[in-house]
Amino acid sequence: MTITRILLSGAFCGAMLCAQDTAAIKADTNSSARMTADKQGESKSDLKLTQAIRRSLVKDKSLSVYAHNVTIISKDGAVTLKGTVKSDDERRSVLAKAQEAAGGTDKVTDEMSVKQ
Repeated sequence: MTITRILLSGAFCGAMLCAQDTAAIKADTNSSARMTADKQGESKSDLKLTQAIRRSLVKDKSLSVYAHNVTIISKDGAVTLKGTVKSDDERRSVLAKAQEAAGGTDKVTDEMSVKQ
């Protein structure tokens, strides 16, 4: 959130919108320690790992568009999966593909959720 937006929202918004902006600022501050896509490793091995997982997901036509678009973050050989999938079975399938590519269950963190 930019300073300009904060200033403009304070000058021109109602109390509800200002409260939302304040909450968004706090959320941005609190989320700095979480693994996000901008934390993707730039090493060849991290990029290859991410690419291998993505190819595996897209190749599996039984998976939904949600699963095909899960965020994959590889850093120093560790993988974090984020996003929404359609079912628990789909979640397990995505997780298994990532674990296979990463070389073990201890190398993959599952932060996916199931669409309700």
